[in-house]
Parts: sequence; structure tokens; C-alpha cells
Amino acid sequence: MRTLYFDCFSGISGDMVIGALIDAGADPVQMEEELKKLNIDEEYNLSWGKVVKNGITSTKFHVILTSKSEQTPEHSHSHAQEHSHGHSHGHSHEHEHSHGHSHSHEHEHSHGHEHNHSHVPHSHHSSRTYKQIVEAINEANFNESVANMSLAIFKKIGEAEGHIHGLPLDKVHFHEVGAVDSIIDIIGAAILIDQLGIESVQSSAIPTGSGHVHIDHGIYPVPAPATLEILKGVPIASNDIRSELATPTGAAIAAVLAETFGSLPAMNVESIGYGAGTKTFENHPNVLRVIIGETQ
Repeated sequence: MRTLYFDCFSGISGDMVIGALIDAGADPVQMEEELKKLNIDEEYNLSWGKVVKNGITSTKFHVILTSKSEQTPEHSHSHAQEHSHGHSHGHSHEHEHSHGHSHSHEHEHSHGHEHNHSHVPHSHHSSRTYKQIVEAINEANFNESVANMSLAIFKKIGEAEGHIHGLPLDKVHFHEVGAVDSIIDIIGAAILIDQLGIESVQSSAIPTGSGHVHIDHGIYPVPAPATLEILKGVPIASNDIRSELATPTGAAIAAVLAETFGSLPAMNVESIGYGAGTKTFENHPNVLRVIIGETQ
């Protein structure tokens, strides 16, 4: 059975998942074409490229919101690790020269298709509801596997947010799930997993990190409330890194798709991919490793 294993030794986020899958051999150009079925491609540009994280060559995936997007800037979302341009506090000697506005310390060779580097001004955004996202997926004519994976992941996040805010699922209306980057990360991951012919998904326990995170409603402990709710029933690994390692999107991808959580299963390894996160840590690479191979 063709199996995908998420090795989440440094957490998991949506962009790390896509970066790792691309790094393992998935075709991002085909994903980009499939995503156009959503009819929101005027709102974003995609790029991906090789970076070095603490000595590990990995792939960094970016969603760059354009001026046509109705969302607020990426770093206002509760899952800011995924697409923020946050200042890194590591002491690595990597350097990044991509895009001209990044502040992380890694060297990136971008191979994406960006045409617009404009950031969205702070304005009153029109957030998407859970119901609108479901309708968009259903109308996009993705194949059944991609649609089912995407819908299940969004439902997991929507139910968690609804539980926290005291709202039924069809009333959930918030920009964290409606954010263009989350839509791209979730549906893009489903497209790539389907493209790779994955029949089974397994995962390590999920480290969430520690400390505090700044989300829309104020400063909250890590893991953020939505992330913790999503990870109910999922083994959480202890970790003393004072940072948000698992984002709601990453947590939901693992929680929904992984059939079991534990150590690497016995497999004939065929491909390995490393997906880079935004942050840089002093003593370990902030990457997600995916391992793909045949299991019995």
C-alpha cells in the first residue's frame, strides 16, 4: 500500500505540508492549474523554491496575496507561522534574498510564478464563511478524492472554531478559515496527495510548541484554542520550544488524514521530502519531513 508518513519533529503547518510534498516529487504546476477551478486565482500568486534550514535543503511554499484579495495581510491570521514574514530569532548563517521583503535568515532560490508582490492594505475585509467554502469546493469539479479530503479538513477546522465561539457549523464566519492562504494550503495538499497516489496516511505525534501566540482575539497560550480543539484524540508530543509549531491548518490536515499516529511504519521508502516553515530555530531545522513508500 502506498503510504505517506508525516514526520512532524518540528510541528506541522499548511505551507510545510505542501512544501514537503513538492520536495518529495509532487507537481506544483499541476496543482496550480487545478486550484484555478476555484476562480479565486486573481487573489493570490504562488511561489516555491529551495531553502536551507539548519543544514537541511527543503522546499518553501508561499502564498502571496494580491491587491485583489479581500483578506487582511497574512500575518494577521492566527496561523501566521504559515505565511508570515516574521523576524527569525535563530543564529543560523542562512540568508534569504527572495522577494526583497523577507526577514527570515535562509537562502531561497524561488521557482514560482509570482507576478505581484503587493500586500493588501489594512482594510475591512470580506471574510468567507464555512458554507461559502463548501459551495466553492463543490462547484469546482475537483475529483472525488480531492473534494472529500478538502471538505473533511475544512469541517474539522469549522467545527473546532464553532465549538470555541459557541456557533453551529453553518454560522461559522471568520477569516482564519476563509483566508485565501488556508484555502490554498488545504485544497493544494489534497491535490498533491491525490496526485502522488497515496492510499494511506500515517503521522508521528504532533508537537505543538509552547509559549504564547497573538491571534485575533488577543494573546493566547500555545497551542492556540482552535489547534488544541482540532487535536483532540491525537497524540501530542512534548516540546520545550517556545513557539507555535502546529497551526490550525496543519493540525487539521494531520488529524483528518492520518489513520494512525506513531513511529515510522515498516516500509520500502521511495521518496522523502522536506517542507520548510517560516521560522528558524537555533538547534534544529524547522521543517516537516514526509516519507512515501510501500507498506504491507
